[in-house]
Order: sequence, then C-alpha cells, then structure tokens
Amino acid sequence: MNEKNRVVDILKSGSLPGDLKKLTAAQCRQLCREIRKIIIKTVSENGGHLASNLGTVELTLAIHRVFDSPKDKIIWDVGHQAYTHKILTGRLDEFSTLRREGGISGFAKPNESEHDIFISGHSSNSISAACGVAASMRIKGDDHSVIAVIGDGALTGGMAFEGLNNAAKCGGNLIVILNDNEMSISKNVGSLSKYLSSIRGRQSYVEAKQKVEKILDRMPVIGAPVKDLVTASKDALRWFLYHSSGVSGGLTMFENLGFVYLGPVDGHNSESLEQYLKAAKAAKKPVLVHVKTVKGKGYKPAENNPGAFHGVAPKIMKMGNPEHISDDSFSAVMGRELLALGEKDERICAVTAAMKYATGLNFFASEFPERFFDVGIAEQHAVTFAAGLAVNGMIPVFAVYSSFLQRGYDQIIHDAAIEQTHIVLAVDRAGIVGEDGETHQGLFDVPMLTCIPGITVYSPGNYAELRNSLKRAVYDTKGVAAVRYPRGAQPEVHSPEENITDNFSFVNRGGVLAAGYGRTGIMTAAAACEADCSSLRLVKIFPIEEEIIKICKSFKQIIFFEESSERGGIAELLSAKLMKCGFCGSIEIHAISGFVKQASSGDILKRFDLDKENMIKKLKSAAVAATAANAAGAGEK
Repeated sequence: MNEKNRVVDILKSGSLPGDLKKLTAAQCRQLCREIRKIIIKTVSENGGHLASNLGTVELTLAIHRVFDSPKDKIIWDVGHQAYTHKILTGRLDEFSTLRREGGISGFAKPNESEHDIFISGHSSNSISAACGVAASMRIKGDDHSVIAVIGDGALTGGMAFEGLNNAAKCGGNLIVILNDNEMSISKNVGSLSKYLSSIRGRQSYVEAKQKVEKILDRMPVIGAPVKDLVTASKDALRWFLYHSSGVSGGLTMFENLGFVYLGPVDGHNSESLEQYLKAAKAAKKPVLVHVKTVKGKGYKPAENNPGAFHGVAPKIMKMGNPEHISDDSFSAVMGRELLALGEKDERICAVTAAMKYATGLNFFASEFPERFFDVGIAEQHAVTFAAGLAVNGMIPVFAVYSSFLQRGYDQIIHDAAIEQTHIVLAVDRAGIVGEDGETHQGLFDVPMLTCIPGITVYSPGNYAELRNSLKRAVYDTKGVAAVRYPRGAQPEVHSPEENITDNFSFVNRGGVLAAGYGRTGIMTAAAACEADCSSLRLVKIFPIEEEIIKICKSFKQIIFFEESSERGGIAELLSAKLMKCGFCGSIEIHAISGFVKQASSGDILKRFDLDKENMIKKLKSAAVAATAANAAGAGEK
C-alpha cells in the first residue's frame, strides 16, 4: 500500500485521532499534503478561512499525536484555524458540508464534537477558558493537559493578557501554544508584534548544550527523561535561547508571568514540534510553546497574500486572487466616503481593530496614515482610544463588525456615552452575515445600543443613504453616533417613494402600513408597492422621531420587518411608544429570534420572512383580512 492510500485510510478511520500515533514521519508529511488539498478544495467551493488553516496543518497533527483528545482538552482561539482539527477528529465525511446549512460549522462548536471543548468565533478568549478548564481538572484530580492554541494577532486582545496574567494561579497542566505567523487578518501591529520579532531574531548556539542542561537542572519537575529528550535533539536546544535581554535576568515576558517558555520552533517541522510538545506535556506546570508558522502554507497565492486569503467567499478562488472587499459594497462605500470627509477635515480620524481592509479603511489609511490607527484585535481599547481622541478635539470613526462591537460595550457606556463624548461607530456586517454562523451574525447591535441614553443610530438602506448618514453622524449628532450597514452590496430592488427626509421615507396608500429599515427596509418598501400597501422606511432609527409616531398612529394595522433581534428591537420600542400614546391598532413583528446557525444570507432571511416574496404574501394576506374585517364591521352597523 502506497503512502497516499495509507494516510487516506487513516483519515477514514473510525479511531481518530488515536490512529494518528501509528503514522511514520513520511506518512505524516503525506497526510499534511492530503489535508491541504482537502481544505483548498472545500474552501474553494464553500468559502471559508483559508490562509490561517493552511498554516496550522503540521501543528494540529503534532498536537493530536502528542496529546489524547478529548481527555486532553484542546481549545482553539478563533476556530478559523481549526479545519485540520475537524478533519483529524473524524469529520472528514462531513467536511464537504463546511459552513453550509445543516453542515458543520466553520468554527469549533462543542455541540458538534466532543473534541471541540469551547466555542471559538471571536478572538482572545482561549487562555481564559483554558485556565478555567485547567483549574476544574486540578480540583477533580484529573492529570490530563489543557492546550490553548492562540495566534499572535489574537494575543493583542486585552482578554488574552488577562488570561496570561492569571494562568500561573490556575495550576494544572496548562499549555499555551502561540501560533506566530505575524498576521491576524491585517498585518500585526504594536509593541507585542515587535517583541515577538525580537524573540524570533535571537538565534545563537553558543554554549547551547551547557545552558540547556543548567536550566533543566533548575526545573526538577521536568525530570531526567525529558532532559535526555531535549539535549538529544539539536533542534530542541533552541528552546532556551530566545530570552529577552535586560529584563529580570534575561527572562521573557512569558516567563515573568509564570510560564516555562519553549521556542521558537518551526511550525512546519513535525518532528521538532512533537519534541517540544512532549517537553511541554512533561513539565506539569504552565508552559508557553512559541511556534513559528507561515500563513497560507502550501498554496502560493495565499502565502504571498495571506490577508486577501484570510476569508474567502464561495467560488471566488476560481476567479483569481480574492479582494478584501468589493468596490460594490457598503464597506467600500463607507471607506471612500470617510476618505472624502477626511480630505476636507483634518479632525477626522479612522480607527480599526485589525480590520483595515475588511472594513474599507484601507482607502483612508493610504492617504492619511498619521490619522489612521490600527490598534490590533482590541475592540475595548479601540472604543476608549477613540473617546480619548474625541475629548481632545478630534472626530474619530471606529469601523467595526457588529458582532465584534459587543466586546466594547462597557467602554461605549462608561468611556463615551456618559459624558456625551462624540465618537462615531461605523457598524459593519449589521444583520445577517450568513455562513459564519451564530458568532458572527450582526443581530444584537440594535438592542445593545438603543438602551444607552443619548445615542443616535442610523441604518441606511442604500449607498446614497450611507454617505448621508455618515456625514450626519460626524457633524450633526452629539455624543455616540452609530451608522449600521450590512455585508455586501445594496439591494437591487427599487420602489417609488415619496415624502423622503433624511430620517425616513413614507408612502401613504392607505390600508396596512409596512415598516422597516436598512436593506430589509428597501425590500419592505418594494413589497408594499406590489401589495398596494403603505410603507414607512426608517433611516434614523433611534431615537424614534415624533413624526414617526404620528404616522403610525394613523393606521390600524402595522407590519414591521426587522433584520435584527426581535427582543429589544426597533419594532418593540415603537410598539411601546405607541401604546403609551393610546394606539389601539395592532403591530405584527417579523424579526430574528434566537441564535442563527450558518446558512446563506438569502436562505436565512427567507426563513424569517424577511425576503421580498414572503413580505408580499404577508402584506397581501393582511390587506385581505383587513378588508374583510372592515366589511363585517360596516355590515353590523
């Protein structure tokens, strides 16, 4: 049996990941090649995260050969690097369903497999989770290891430092694997990135053997067997050599926090990786293994442009190099409009949390680098940093995904809203985003923001409204202003509208009133036109204007379509205000409920009756019912 057939049989084995330990070094290399082919093929069809997964193939295999999942707990930080983990834990047959409705998630999901220990859609939480798991295992007398795999980009998040600071207290066999590829989504920035570069740069073998033995002698918990293992391997001698100089006797930052530091090690050399991981496993105390990988490894376009191949849309790889964002998108329009405003006003600054290209801020950054700030994966810091800019006379615009804005909630309230500090939140990916699933659907920014006193929220439905809303958020509002807009391009549907203001558009055809905002507001207006109903489309959605209340009170039946969480949404807020004003009609709400799993955006919107066809059906049915009720009422009279 040739090597390829052997490794394919291993992948189809019902005893994964245990059977991986039976492979020879040559078979491991062949297996890594086969896995890369599977990932590239699947992502090219389904979309997904490509470069990050190609960079962790050997690392994932080494982890599963050294440790015993699920007894040893592997926690992935941002599970977009865990595709190989899914394949190696018995999900090869399901892998073709990646990110599809009813299929497996693009992230680690505990309800999907016993090998997925903790949910991982957002970054920087793995070390904290691993600390908790390790502490609980210590309490229970469980001697197995807990392994947190975190990228150097995710390590810039404040929560990662909180976890590192507390790790030594957790006890247990905690291992942090730092996957250092010098990237998050955009190029890594800041002092931590420079620090890791300095560690990587110190490679010296002067008196290596004597120093290794001396350090091992000072750590008796490792023991003679591991000492023999480490000193027997020329490559493993490197682990002690990368200490920062001049601080606490030459210790690294990680050692000062209570970790044994091992590395850097070549993340694509399976034999070296396994040696380091075995040493970490034997330490029986917190260990940080510094692994150097290449993002996009094995696929040249992704190696050469890892940022562009971070997240790939379905089928787009066949068209050549994917772009970060299309020019025909809300993100690009926002970015270009902000650039235009910045050209005229030197007070305007742009802030991102490691998402320069994805949010369209690359246009501003290239023209005004001195007023552009990438703070790394640190949304909390970004909000407060923006508030700091604002109190000294600047006008900061923080562009951030809706689901990532959740991480800066306390800072919005405490550091900006209370003092009415003027910052602008450009809330990208608001609403349904599709295949990334529960952790990325932008469904909670509306209820989250609208309960904060003094905030203003815009939700434009097309590019022209986005440009106008951004200008108004920058110049016409006080305190915190948010402009929320969806992923992708503006809707292609059109409807005749009248009574258009900066805040809303209203068409009075009598009968039932259809209401909405954002891109679903555009659909609502178009559906109302075809169903011969009245329509109300909001652009400034909060605070709710008195003119909106006046319009709604003139109707007996309102049907509100909302691409957001129903609980705490605009429809519920409008209902409450109308009830207080003595409204006696009915409000029917079609919005999102619960956490929404991966599927195409179109299918999800259809499921919740937020597509044009279902809107028309609902409106026509309501209009017929209203006509029948009016006729019955007239007959009784």
